[in-house]
Amino acid sequence: MISRASAPAPGADTSGDSYLPRHGNGGYRVRHYDLDLDYRIGPNRLSATAVLTCAAQQALSRFTLDLGEFRIGRVLVDGKPAKYVHRGQKLQVKPARSIPAGVEFRVEVRYVGNPRPVASRWGDIGWDELTDGALVASQPVGAPSWFPCNDHPADKASYRVTVSTSSPYLVAVTGNLVSRYDSASTTKWVFERTEPTPTYLMSVQIGRYEDVELVAGPVPLRAAVPPRLRRPFERDFGRQGTMMDLLQQWFGPYPFGEYVVVVADDELDDPIEAQGMSIFGANHVDGRRTHERLVVHELAHQWFGNSLTVADWRHIWLNEGFATYTEWLWSEESGGQAVRALAASWHSRMRAKPMDLRIADPGVAKMFDERVYKRGALTLHALRHRVGDAVFFPLVRAWATDHRHGTVTTAQFTALAEGYAGESLAGFFATWLDNPVLPPLPDA
Repeated sequence: MISRASAPAPGADTSGDSYLPRHGNGGYRVRHYDLDLDYRIGPNRLSATAVLTCAAQQALSRFTLDLGEFRIGRVLVDGKPAKYVHRGQKLQVKPARSIPAGVEFRVEVRYVGNPRPVASRWGDIGWDELTDGALVASQPVGAPSWFPCNDHPADKASYRVTVSTSSPYLVAVTGNLVSRYDSASTTKWVFERTEPTPTYLMSVQIGRYEDVELVAGPVPLRAAVPPRLRRPFERDFGRQGTMMDLLQQWFGPYPFGEYVVVVADDELDDPIEAQGMSIFGANHVDGRRTHERLVVHELAHQWFGNSLTVADWRHIWLNEGFATYTEWLWSEESGGQAVRALAASWHSRMRAKPMDLRIADPGVAKMFDERVYKRGALTLHALRHRVGDAVFFPLVRAWATDHRHGTVTTAQFTALAEGYAGESLAGFFATWLDNPVLPPLPDA
């Protein structure tokens, strides 16, 4: 169990998320992370250097970073040794000189240890060992398990990530592969993520995978797959290109330079979203497209959750409601159940559940509750019925394109919806988002 962090140091002005106040740090924003990782798979040993380019939002005599249980080698601020204290998951740094407001500064942290997931109310999250390799699943609090960061969804930055590890293993990192250097036993992989990215959406995947091209086209679609699962994978993900085309019609251009699917050679409870990447377990591949709804769900997150990142975790329905509704749209387009039938079915199921959750602010204990996903999708379905397809689909496309690579809130979405509808929707959204009681389905 990770020990509880001590109180923040004076001058740090910690301003975490409303649901996760112990994650995230005030007083500065990170503009760029440069991570150099050397990972030994057998002993699960990580030796790393992180260089953060930051912008001070206020005068800083001290500041804090989020970082898990590693041994710190040194901390430099603008090239000069800094005093530091590392307790729990907070690295408190006191630079040799105070940093004036508005100034850019660089923090270098050298650290080493055995990366392990962060213990949370949702289980262990972050860097995790596989049977043969490693996996990173950071939503929502796992990023400090492998690098020092400002772990808040609204603090989006660019990244350069270098991973050195044993040559028989393929490495996939969220970003474009810019170089690869092979030696007798070790390979160095270098990736760049230029789009603004929150810490929890950065991921590293290491395994004995085959590199598979899914679709050749304007958006490169690739996969990293265990050889034994290659044939069933090709069927289960065979419609990935069609999905990409449809989602771009509905939501606008794909927001990243590539899309990578990773299938771990272990079972996973749920697929994992990352920036430009989705990770599935071996149990999600059976050659019968049993889990195809999850395939399109994770792809939809590239628009809703990744490009458009919630400014605070209480707005999570904007991620999960849109991704779930995309499942329903895909089902109808691909010859499965119609959207209307799925909405009616899920509305019936939701009526049987406790009505004690506000979708717009579900609370930290229920932010991943099934009702956030399904009632979020039902809200979008009801909105579509209210305004009509001629308004709904241009609205959704504008939502995804106008806020591309930005941070979003529920208030921003409701305001945009009212602008497209040409009328007040205050009563509608109060009924669907703020009232715990599930409203009747309009077209039931």
